[in-house]
Amino acid sequence: MNWIENVLIIAGVSLDIFAAMECQGALVAKVDKKQLSVICALIAVWQLCALALGNYLSGLLYRNELDENFVGLVIAAVIFFGLGIRLIAKAIKNEWINERREESLDVKKFLRMTAVTSIYTLLAGIAFGFLGTNVALMLIIIVCMTIAFVVLGVYTGYHLGFQHKTKAYVGGALLLWIAGIDVIVRHIMC
Repeated sequence: MNWIENVLIIAGVSLDIFAAMECQGALVAKVDKKQLSVICALIAVWQLCALALGNYLSGLLYRNELDENFVGLVIAAVIFFGLGIRLIAKAIKNEWINERREESLDVKKFLRMTAVTSIYTLLAGIAFGFLGTNVALMLIIIVCMTIAFVVLGVYTGYHLGFQHKTKAYVGGALLLWIAGIDVIVRHIMC
C-alpha cells in the first residue's frame, strides 16, 4: 500500500477520535492549550502503542506462506469493513450528549475514551501488518493524524457543538470501506 492509502486508513480510524473530541470540546467553557497539549500527547502515545502492538501481533500470526498471505489479506479487508460498519452503527445510534458546561477538559475521561478507541487502532495495526506496511511510516502518520484530529475535534466542538460527529463517523466508515475494497481489488484479486 502506498502512503496516501495509509493516510486515508489512519484518517478513517482517527475520525472516531475526532468525534469524541468534538463532543468534549462542545462542553468546555474555554480551551486550555496546556491541557489540550497534554491530552494530545497522551492520546497520541496510546494510539502509537496500539498500532505497534497490532503490527507485532500480526507478525506472530503471519508466516509469509502463500496460503497464510491470502488469509492475512482477507483478514485485513474484513477488519477495514468491520471498522467501517462499527462507525456507521455509531452514526445511526447518534447518542445524545447532555451538554453541561465544564470549566476544563477532563484528562481522565480522555483516557477511558482512548482505551476504547485504541482497540480499533490495534485492529488496524493487525491489518497493516498483514498488508506488509512500513511500520515506521505508520507510526509517524498515526502520531501526526491523532494530534491533528484531537485539536480539530476539540475546536470544532468548542465553536460549532457536537452535531457534526455523525458526519465524522460516516466519513471514517467510507474511508475504511474504500481501504477494504482497495485490498480486495489490488491484493486479493490480482
